[in-house]
Amino acid sequence: MKEIVIDTGAPRNVLGHVISGAIASAVISGAINYKKAQSRQITKKDAIKDTIKRTSQGAIATGSAIATANYLGQKGGLFKALTAASIGMMGIYAIEVIEEKLDQKYLTNENCHLEENIDE
Repeated sequence: MKEIVIDTGAPRNVLGHVISGAIASAVISGAINYKKAQSRQITKKDAIKDTIKRTSQGAIATGSAIATANYLGQKGGLFKALTAASIGMMGIYAIEVIEEKLDQKYLTNENCHLEENIDE
């Protein structure tokens, strides 16, 4: 069976693209969340939290995409490309899970009333 190699050009620097992805995601999500905060659709705290989350996910997605494309341009790189894409998906999913767990923790803590110390 003949292997198909896609000419993706010279391999690109993954770290450089992670940084580019983070910057692009920060600009986009920051602008969207700023507009939402200005129109009082969300709080400033939620706008900042969402912007940080989307920035992180954009960095992961961009780095993963570049690594995947780099591997597709190599002979025998299909498995590596699938691995790079899978790692990117797992990273983005992990951020979703972490956010959910943190929200559960802090929502639970906000709803708990600490007993006041009567001895004070």
